[in-house]
Amino acid sequence: MKARVKWVEDVMFLGESGTGHTVVMDGPEASGGHGTGMRPMELLLLGMGGCTSFDVVDILKKARQDIRDCVVELSAERSDEVPKVFTKIHVHYTVTGKNVKESHVKRAVELSTEKYCSASIMLGKTAEISHDYEVIDVD
Repeated sequence: MKARVKWVEDVMFLGESGTGHTVVMDGPEASGGHGTGMRPMELLLLGMGGCTSFDVVDILKKARQDIRDCVVELSAERSDEVPKVFTKIHVHYTVTGKNVKESHVKRAVELSTEKYCSASIMLGKTAEISHDYEVIDVD
């Protein structure tokens, strides 16, 4: 896997993935930023959310659960001192579908958290990670 980050101006950077996708990163105004892009730590948190979402959806599909939506909301706390690592991360999963079994959602979240999600496992080295979920049934 490769990535490239190019300085644009002030504290704005353009990140490009090895697959050619780009994202603008910018710092806060207090640091000379302009608010034109995400902050790098926000991207890290989003990466974790994307990683675990991918796992949960994939596991539920393989379990033949009729899922219609999966939303993951993350909230994080960071250290006050440098390096300002994440110290706590809470992940809330909302899975919507038809007759989705709660036991399958519970197992999918556990598998992602404990075995498959590289981002969660890596961030778990510095942060206390907690999670919960809800299942919404639709007709």
